Amino acid sequence: MISYIEGNISELNPASVTIETSGIGYSLLISLNSYSAFSGKEKVKIYIESVFVRDDNPRYYGFYNTDERDLFRKLISVSGVGGASAMLMLSSLSAAEIAGAINTANVTLLKSIKGIGEKTAQRIVVDLKGKLGKHEGGISQILSTSYNKNKEEALMALTTLGFPRTAAEKAIEKSLKQQGISSDNVEQLIKAALKNL
Repeated sequence: MISYIEGNISELNPASVTIETSGIGYSLLISLNSYSAFSGKEKVKIYIESVFVRDDNPRYYGFYNTDERDLFRKLISVSGVGGASAMLMLSSLSAAEIAGAINTANVTLLKSIKGIGEKTAQRIVVDLKGKLGKHEGGISQILSTSYNKNKEEALMALTTLGFPRTAAEKAIEKSLKQQGISSDNVEQLIKAALKNL
């Protein structure tokens, strides 16, 4: 079992990262919070969790720190929450916000996340309330961008998360028309688009 990889970022987008070490490139699915944390860095240490959809189909998830990975592990331990749903949660809210919602039984906030219905949100609260410890959520929400392909990156992230391309495009366009949403911040754009899907 691989716990972490330390190496150079060879490719980074809002939904995945490729880390190169010893001549091997490891591609991992990541959350928007990890994307923000990795942006602008060359060498990183990334913590790993593997989830088997089937015996022959493992998915590898990467995390900026052990807090985010621990929260991911707890989320997927809840019946009805798979790796993709947990990653959507971690992309929609910070680790601290998710932990806060669970510990205060804020079902409304949890079910505002795309793909999380009321029953699943209630199950998450029942199963995890009081078991999360101190998730301080020290993940930076600030994303600096120096390129103009943010809409394409947002679209790629949404399609990687499993949304149809046409629906993702419409959600992005709808988000850009909303007050305070711009294409300058990929993370903000994706979060807004997730709410419009």
